[in-house]
Amino acid sequence: MVKIITGNKGSGKTKILIDMINTASKNTDGYVVCIDKSTKLRYDIPHSVRIVDTDASRIYSYEAFFGLVAGLVAGNYDIKNIFVDSILKVGGADFDALGAMLAKIDKLTGDEVEVVFTVSADKADLPESVSKYSIK
Repeated sequence: MVKIITGNKGSGKTKILIDMINTASKNTDGYVVCIDKSTKLRYDIPHSVRIVDTDASRIYSYEAFFGLVAGLVAGNYDIKNIFVDSILKVGGADFDALGAMLAKIDKLTGDEVEVVFTVSADKADLPESVSKYSIK
């Protein structure tokens, strides 16, 4: 299941994401994974949450990002939540490519894994292929 938190830079998306990560880590019966372009969230989330740094893994496109998520899910069936901060920093502002990747991840994870992204853009500026996943 894919969800996105939208809003312009400075609108509090990462704070909402951190709160969701902390809640999930307390309530899950599986693993929680946080994917970010760095490890800057390491001090804001519990040590039980696994952090994946896309820069260290050399993930620079939506195709590579999908491969990362597919590998994580295939390698560990106990993952229940994946949180992704600043997805546009990974794949760029190609919203059509983002929408295609979100659809692939949604199909891959189904109802088994909740995947939450932050997207630094106003919901009104996003195509339907992306905005349909919006929770904010």
